[in-house]
Amino acid sequence: MAKKKTTTTKTPGRSPRTTAGSGRGVSKTQDRRTIGKIKDLGDAVVRDSLALKEPAIGIPLRTAGNTKYNTKRRILEMGSAKQSRELFNFGMSRKFMQTVLLANGCKELVEADKTLSLRGMYYKTLHTIAGTKEKTFDGQDESDPIIEDLEVSLGALREELHVFAKKAGTMVGNITVVDTGDEIDCRRMGSGGYAIPSIVEPETLQFKKCDAKFVLHVEKNTVWSRFNEDKFWKKHNCILTEGGGQPPRGVRRLLRRLNEELGLPVYCLLDCDPWGHYIYSVIKQGSINLAFESPRMAVPDAKFIGLRASDYERCELSDDVKIALTDRDITRAKQIAAYPWFREKKHWQREIKAMLRNGFKMEVESLITKDISYVTDTYTPQRLKDKDFLD
Repeated sequence: MAKKKTTTTKTPGRSPRTTAGSGRGVSKTQDRRTIGKIKDLGDAVVRDSLALKEPAIGIPLRTAGNTKYNTKRRILEMGSAKQSRELFNFGMSRKFMQTVLLANGCKELVEADKTLSLRGMYYKTLHTIAGTKEKTFDGQDESDPIIEDLEVSLGALREELHVFAKKAGTMVGNITVVDTGDEIDCRRMGSGGYAIPSIVEPETLQFKKCDAKFVLHVEKNTVWSRFNEDKFWKKHNCILTEGGGQPPRGVRRLLRRLNEELGLPVYCLLDCDPWGHYIYSVIKQGSINLAFESPRMAVPDAKFIGLRASDYERCELSDDVKIALTDRDITRAKQIAAYPWFREKKHWQREIKAMLRNGFKMEVESLITKDISYVTDTYTPQRLKDKDFLD
């Protein structure tokens, strides 16, 4: 575990800036760069049109086939393959126009020095096309992926486009942070904890005082509440986080910063099922869909201390905790076992095979059948003491 430390972090060459109305703290220099990238995209469309060429936008493919595992860096990276999104292609014209529309909406946000949620951006660009009954978007499930398309096409993070997602994560523990100028002692957050924001970049969120030795990330708020109520973070001098299942980008980025900037080990307490295994994979290596974000979000040194297939017998659990694996679970488990970053790890191959052999999965909450605080008083402390984790 990392040594006890008291740390204040700063970003070299960039001073925090809190702007009226936005409270973001993104630098004006970065804003100018972002606006320039959006203008370049628009100028390219105009040049093609004036040259009587079909306007097109190159969109890097966010697919498994265009994702590579970098064995040296231990993260997923996006390949170079692109799709040409063309205006006069009947199957692409709608998405082409939506892409240009959202790019313009982001430009207006940056120029106004305001931010919007993904939901807000959907409504900002939603309207009925003049002379038709056609709407620009049929739903937010159309606009959200295009925001991600813009990120990879422009080489600009969502935060730089002034778009954020809803808060979906919580933190408590031995650390003090400064969030857009407000000092927050995460030791004094009561039962609710500190809501991890969508944007946690150094310009917005700084670490002031940190005495914690490690970070314990749990899968769900229900488990987090048990650890918080039992003051696990205080007894074991750590930071406790949760991400509501698969953690959103803000949570993953914060875990990366805590590990990278403060040197804190990250331990993941997750369910014994294919989805718990996948969540760990996303935290550790990054996700296929957001492989372009891996260098700033993945935590290659994260360790899995969650439930194992062997815990059913080791912890003498009852049959009541067994949840039968579905066909979908089995298929997903086999897919995960075949990932290049799991395929060569014998301990993970043994773990997944053992779960499939059992024919059932288990949730962390199942440990309550031993004792209400068994997971905080016995299970997790013993795993940490024995350094009994999967890597």
